[in-house]
Amino acid sequence: MKLIKPIMTKKIGLLSYLIGICFLSSAQNNAVIAVDQLPVEGKNLNYINNRLPLKQNALLKLPVGSIVPQGWLGKYLELQKNGLTGHLGEISAWLSKKNNAWLSSDGKGDYGWEEVPYWLKGYANLGYILKDPKIIAESKIWLEAAIKSQRPDGYFGPLILRNNKPDLWGNMIMLWCLQSYYEYSADPRVLTLMTNYFKWQASLPDSFFLKDYWENSRGGDNLLSVYWLYNRTQGNEWLMDLADKIHRNTANWRQKDDLPNWHNVNIAQCFREPATYYLKSQSSDDLKATYANFQFVRQVFGQVPGGMFGADENARPGYTDPRQGVETCGMVEQMASNEILLEITGDPFWADHAEDVAFNTYPAAVTADFKALRYITSPNMSISDSHNHAPGIDNNGPFLMMNPFSSRCCQHNHSQGWPYYAEHLYMATNDNGVAAVLYAASNADVKVGNNQKIRIQQSSNYPFEESIRFVIGTNGKTIDFPFYLRIPAWAKQAQIKINGKIEKVESGAKYIRIDRKWKDNDQVELSLPMSIVLNNWTANKNAVSIQRGPLTYALKIKENYVQKDSKASAIGDSKWQETADPTKWPSYEILPASDWNYGLVQNQLTAPDQLKVVKRAWPKDAFPFEADAVPISIMVKAKKIDGWKIDENGLTGVLPLSPVASQAAVQEVELIPMGAARLRIAAFPTVK
Repeated sequence: MKLIKPIMTKKIGLLSYLIGICFLSSAQNNAVIAVDQLPVEGKNLNYINNRLPLKQNALLKLPVGSIVPQGWLGKYLELQKNGLTGHLGEISAWLSKKNNAWLSSDGKGDYGWEEVPYWLKGYANLGYILKDPKIIAESKIWLEAAIKSQRPDGYFGPLILRNNKPDLWGNMIMLWCLQSYYEYSADPRVLTLMTNYFKWQASLPDSFFLKDYWENSRGGDNLLSVYWLYNRTQGNEWLMDLADKIHRNTANWRQKDDLPNWHNVNIAQCFREPATYYLKSQSSDDLKATYANFQFVRQVFGQVPGGMFGADENARPGYTDPRQGVETCGMVEQMASNEILLEITGDPFWADHAEDVAFNTYPAAVTADFKALRYITSPNMSISDSHNHAPGIDNNGPFLMMNPFSSRCCQHNHSQGWPYYAEHLYMATNDNGVAAVLYAASNADVKVGNNQKIRIQQSSNYPFEESIRFVIGTNGKTIDFPFYLRIPAWAKQAQIKINGKIEKVESGAKYIRIDRKWKDNDQVELSLPMSIVLNNWTANKNAVSIQRGPLTYALKIKENYVQKDSKASAIGDSKWQETADPTKWPSYEILPASDWNYGLVQNQLTAPDQLKVVKRAWPKDAFPFEADAVPISIMVKAKKIDGWKIDENGLTGVLPLSPVASQAAVQEVELIPMGAARLRIAAFPTVK
């Protein structure tokens, strides 16, 4: 044995060496693997995940500021900065610093509810992302006041009593502002404030906890903040008891084929509460309840393009036509819910849906210069004026008007939409890698492996082009980590190139994982071929919509902008500062200056991939979400439907049942990306 042992050792050593060479070669030659699920086991060494007894998230959000958008998304953030988000402090009465309860050390004063934190959570994050000193300094005024407002009993901020019970909804939003501030600054006072505040919550009897309508619906947001603090502090196991308390006192979002209420923002924001609690309960029934909520709402009220559902305040039985809209608040809350659920589950379904809302619905809710927004936006919207359209929509007043002085909640809450979206372009994985989950030109600074820093430069005009290019910067080092790329469900033939070499991609993959020892300037190109598909909305009079890749296409209607006085055309509960200048911030009606009542000729729809796609130069200002600047459109044959008109409530008429008999002449009409059309028909009748 003594003679054999050295020989065996040499053989084993040689075998290990050869295996090592094989693995090295495999890594250098790119192990490109299709995966359906991201790893949920293991421990990320660089970013904070949930700790026991909580279930780990599949994806880990990077700290705010790690990702800096370029291209059209970067342009959007600049428009927000220079437009309504950045200047709302000059307009909104709720943001006036005079006697503002959010700036008061004892919580007394005016305007102490949701408006300030609604605006601040997007405004501050905009500053962190853009590294804008003016925005950061202005945000700090409000954040410092919130921190310094904490009382000896642990409560902070304005004290609002409803039926002699504290209303915690405004504080839930401010906690999210403080969490982002902590990500940016690591200010330990945030942890102290949250610890003391949650001790105060824990001391409240259940009979006084989360009893008002809004806070009761939205307790899931409070629950996420409890998890956030638990994961960043020690000796706080009592927070898990508070998590149970929050869940049992929050509205029941686990009902089969029903919801506790039908307010559109509550639906978009609160349907995810069971999945949030799932992280503690680890009961698959909780996770399934969130998916069931989503599907149930879409089945009943969401048989329309654009990812949302008909609930122009509340969803109402019988009001399911695509002329019914949703609040701008609902859109941005849906996007945020999708991003959170993507973190929890890793399921790319939520990324696909985030893109659907972000690309097809949210852009049209705001003017192209981002200086005005409207309360309600619909898939079929041939008029956007200052008239009262009740009972066609579930509110009395000028709810379709593009007005910077109006729409109180949406006026402030819109701010989170694009900053939150930008923060989730990449997320870390539990195997110390990184995943590209939402695509947009950007630079991202990420830690991978064992605290090794890389930069990922992404260039693309996606979703207006099919190619997405990544350059990996490793600071001259060779770094081993997995890089995941999400494959959208609509992309049937995705292709990967690594340093110019085509790699085989398994069809139907949800993610592609590239295992490689990465070097400076390694390049990855992801191609997502886009084909035209026809979506059928049989529950809505057999209507159809046209989709190419993640973009839905709508009829291009000539838009006539009619300027109005922002004060005179504001919704009734709007408030503005005395110095707010409506001539500087005008409002607009958008009236149709061309026909809109078209149906698509049936026989061309049997082969939608044969429809004519027209590509144009990328807009010089890098902003494609404007009707006359779109870089791509689709030409279709259509006929006018004479009986389809504006109805008695001044709204686009309910869809006629397809197919429609029409004797009108066949015309060629242009369809443009739905998000670029402030007036649009996106769900079409068909004509014989």
